Amino acid sequence: MAIEAILEQCRALVEDPSSFEAVDRWKAAHPGGRAVGCFPVYSPAELVHAAGMLPVGVFGGGNEIEIAHADSRFQSFICSIIKSTLELGLTGRMKILDGMLFQNICDPARNLASIFKRNFPDMFIEYLHLPQNLGSPRGIEYLAAEYRRVLRALEGWTGQPITDAALRASIGWYNRTRALVRALYQVRAEAPQLLSTVELYTLSRAGVLVGPEAHAQLLEGALATVWDRVVKPKDRLRVVLEGSFCEQPPLGLIEGIEEAGCYILDDDFLLGWRWFSQDVEVDGDPVAALARGYADRSVYSAVKHDLREPKAKHLLDKVRTLKADAVIILAPKFCEPALFDYPLYRKALEEAGILHLFLEFEEKMWIFDRARTEVETFVESMLFD
Repeated sequence: MAIEAILEQCRALVEDPSSFEAVDRWKAAHPGGRAVGCFPVYSPAELVHAAGMLPVGVFGGGNEIEIAHADSRFQSFICSIIKSTLELGLTGRMKILDGMLFQNICDPARNLASIFKRNFPDMFIEYLHLPQNLGSPRGIEYLAAEYRRVLRALEGWTGQPITDAALRASIGWYNRTRALVRALYQVRAEAPQLLSTVELYTLSRAGVLVGPEAHAQLLEGALATVWDRVVKPKDRLRVVLEGSFCEQPPLGLIEGIEEAGCYILDDDFLLGWRWFSQDVEVDGDPVAALARGYADRSVYSAVKHDLREPKAKHLLDKVRTLKADAVIILAPKFCEPALFDYPLYRKALEEAGILHLFLEFEEKMWIFDRARTEVETFVESMLFD
């Protein structure tokens, strides 16, 4: 299948994140099957998949849903993704999901788990406590114990054991899809004219709605045909995008940044679903392998507390490795982890002589003229200075 047809299929899957039509189709093909929503940034989808269920990425409702009920449960200064995720539940759009898995990535996410448990008593709710000190020799041991606790909860819910063999098989499937996504990211970094960021984003995000088996087929087809495209490179600013690791920007905003004159060489979109920088080991104890992968093979995020690396080092390394011209910090409004990191990024970028632009967004945005104008001005100031 040509990449254009694959992209069209993936865009149809992700265009309306509040519909969960792909989950409906999966359940129709798997009578009695269960689907578990996985809240970003990092959710161990392998555990859910090994239990024979469908892990579903829940990234809020996008800009297709109006928040009419969730505002009464939260303060006004809470990020959009928290409110719209609850709105999906309160308006019945999440009835297709049988459970939800949350993590301690921030205080609002922590509170959202308890609010879900109170408002949806018939839904399976589990909360994963991620380690806060990865420099500790006990951090991996602690995380492995947390994974085993979640596995026991899943077994108790389904009444079926989850074997090491099933978990290794699931790790293998997700290793495959993550490796394919990494390969497509490399294509974009080397030849951004062949694969736009919107296209790469839709290819990646389709994987949070379908199983890894189906996602691998889509990615393999795209990777096999992307180099067949004939597209002339344009005179554009080469940038790295940072800050959108949890709440996802609307497709129109990503398109606007590119159309304003940017080639985006790297980003942190959908970070929790491509969390590992290398394959997770499939030999030995699979639970311990996942814990070691999180500690030692995972990419940086503002919500992963790892004092072994300075906060801004990963960003500077990406800019230098990719030979980017500048950085765009694209941070969600009211996202404390992203906004707390920005002063550190700004200081490091200024000291390194790397120009940057700071933008804020909300997932419910539907007018992008102001952001596009800011990017156009930034691009022109660099290209024509």
